[in-house]
Amino acid sequence: MSDPSTASIVSTPPATMPTEAGSGAPANAGLPENAQKQKPRGLLGDAWRDLRRKPLFWISASFILLFVVMAAFPSLFTSGDAVNGALSRSRSEPSAAAWFGYDVQGRDVYARVIYGARASIVVALLSTILTLLFGGAMGIIAGYRGGWVDALLSRIADIFFGLPFVLGAIVILTTFNGSGTDNGEWTIMGLVILSLTVLSWPVVMRLMRSSVLATKEADYIVAARALGAGTGRIILKHLLPNCLAPLLVYGTIMVGSFIGAEATLSFLGIGLKSPVVSWGIMISEAQNYIRVSPFLLFFPSAFLVIAVLSFVMLGEAVREALDPKLR
Repeated sequence: MSDPSTASIVSTPPATMPTEAGSGAPANAGLPENAQKQKPRGLLGDAWRDLRRKPLFWISASFILLFVVMAAFPSLFTSGDAVNGALSRSRSEPSAAAWFGYDVQGRDVYARVIYGARASIVVALLSTILTLLFGGAMGIIAGYRGGWVDALLSRIADIFFGLPFVLGAIVILTTFNGSGTDNGEWTIMGLVILSLTVLSWPVVMRLMRSSVLATKEADYIVAARALGAGTGRIILKHLLPNCLAPLLVYGTIMVGSFIGAEATLSFLGIGLKSPVVSWGIMISEAQNYIRVSPFLLFFPSAFLVIAVLSFVMLGEAVREALDPKLR
């Protein structure tokens, strides 16, 4: 038996052979030529087709690409020194020699803003990836197994839900990255990534658990189980592809949230610290000079706001594209 969804695409019956009772025209007669040749699209294909029509998607994606390139190759944007400076240039205002001026220690603010993108973007991306992997795995196990496994993992997630984010981050970071520690740049970044992941995975776990509970009793899952498919095959081949849409949307928004969270922790003095260069550290250093040198605060804050808004707008565009009710 031929596939009814592609029968009119694969082979067109002759005009003299009726395709329906009382009709001598082909099934796709009257349709435009591109519509006759077009193949059926899946969820991601429809979502990409919808995204391409949204100016919001292209604007946010362009800014995100710019920030990613800036974080990966900062030397393409500046040749200045982001770490060392001269006190003779302390708090010099923006000029042709230094577009964003110099900070209190005479360091080029423009170079520090460019190099600060690396720490902020890396921390946000790695925190998001680890949160999605760990929380998603816990959600799949809880939703698919059910019973006491679901109850146990849900109660553990509730415990972490009860921890205030800022308070939990203060406890973790002051314990392992306090004033008496001598951690390197990557160790400091790793501790911040760990704290963000530990305090954020329950939300992802609940999202994935809800998607699995709504999908695991679908007909194709029951049929795969009846045909003898193992647990691993059902999860990887059937459950996971159909449960990724909510996580994809939330993960995109979460990157922007983590950029803001890293800046908040650094501003409070418990997040990233020197020798790391980040937007949050620059904002923290400029807080005492807002009235006399507002440019020290304006430029890193502007880059931070644009980066956060870009990821949030991208997540909103993806959510609208993946949700048929919002199209």
